[in-house]
Amino acid sequence: MTSHPNSLAGRDIASVIHPYTNLEQHKIVGPTVIAKGEGVYVYDDSGKRYLEGMAGLWSTSLGFSEKRLVEAAMRQMEKLPTYHIFNGRSTEPTIELAEALLKIVPKGLGKVLFANSGSEANDQAAKIVWYYNNAIGRPRKKKIISRVRAYHGITVFAGSMTGLQPNHTDFDLPVGGVLRTDCPSHYLYGLPGESEQAFVDRLVGNLEQLIIREGPDTIAAFIAEPVNGAGGVIVPPLDYFPRVQEVLRRYDILFIADEVICGFGRTGKMFGCETFGIEPDIMTVAKALSSAYLPISATIISDEIADAISRHSGKLGNFAHGFTYAGHPVSAAVAVETLKIYAERDIVGEVGKVGPYLQQKLQGLADHPLVGETRGVGLIGAVHIVADKANRTPLPPAAGIGALIQQRAMDRGVVLRAAPDAIFICPPLIITKPQIDELVGALSGALDDGYQEAVRRGLVGGAVQGAAS
Repeated sequence: MTSHPNSLAGRDIASVIHPYTNLEQHKIVGPTVIAKGEGVYVYDDSGKRYLEGMAGLWSTSLGFSEKRLVEAAMRQMEKLPTYHIFNGRSTEPTIELAEALLKIVPKGLGKVLFANSGSEANDQAAKIVWYYNNAIGRPRKKKIISRVRAYHGITVFAGSMTGLQPNHTDFDLPVGGVLRTDCPSHYLYGLPGESEQAFVDRLVGNLEQLIIREGPDTIAAFIAEPVNGAGGVIVPPLDYFPRVQEVLRRYDILFIADEVICGFGRTGKMFGCETFGIEPDIMTVAKALSSAYLPISATIISDEIADAISRHSGKLGNFAHGFTYAGHPVSAAVAVETLKIYAERDIVGEVGKVGPYLQQKLQGLADHPLVGETRGVGLIGAVHIVADKANRTPLPPAAGIGALIQQRAMDRGVVLRAAPDAIFICPPLIITKPQIDELVGALSGALDDGYQEAVRRGLVGGAVQGAAS
């Protein structure tokens, strides 16, 4: 692609560094410039329409044209466009949002610390854990256990808790203080002939052995997404988290639930914690908190932790942590309106109706020669792509078949997201069954294209059999 230097694409190439992008290739290919949104659809600057099958970045729960959120932002902008909550200051939307969150979060959570992104929410969760253990006289109890294929963000410490190699390579991550335990995917990590129950037994046993080996007095917390997002949409066995929690309680280790993707209805319940039987000590939320209309996140902590850090801050003089834009009044006002819409329209109930339909349609792709497994819950899912179904042999990441499938879906007017070994689906929560048909139909055709290319290059054998739409 050759872009005129004065075009939007040319100006972008000249000035913008893009996250998660091959920056050298971008100089040649250039951006897809998104110009407007309408419901579950976005339009590029040439007018082409795309069904946004990833809700932006797992985040735009109410679609791209919710007028009530725009109006909430405008009202607050006119009244008080910005202020901070340092030094005991506050604003009405910040207070209202904290109260609204505490009414719907899992029991035992009692105070809200705001930030601007999921990465920041998880980063400050770790800091709170360290501060808390210092406050109660446990200065050695600091390590945090994360998991293989976890994604908790990209700040220095959240990026270290993330368990994906590309996020570490040449960024000098992870830094110290993070331990890694197993990913709960029976499909990917089960041993030959190992039942799902035996798999959970092994993972829970490995976690306990890790704790004993490191010393329980050195381990502060365990962090987990109810459903791993960027790590592959890993849906754990139903008894996995209750079993993990038993071990954590035995050794007085806190549970941090990262609900950045799962929160606010994505899994068919208000929070993934409800879906999978998690009782967190700390919970982080972002993304759908404001339907991603403005940046805002929160770290929500138990009363016990809140009381301890409050006493400690009194001893030290103040709680010396916070972000300029934490609890920003305009972001908070939009988030308050978002929560009202979830309640008034019973968005969680709607996900309960259309989520099973999405999962059924994805399962219809299971016989495709490129698909090793389909997985998901509620309105989040993935198809796992393989070179050989029987042996679960992955395609070489460098072959770029995942990226090709993503591009061919876009050519068909549907935005999906590819990892080297999976294609992710995470549409806005307002999607309808006909729109799910449109999404899965494009994915099916793109899988056919990917398979034909893989055959052409000798990565797999046989002729394309076609896929169910």
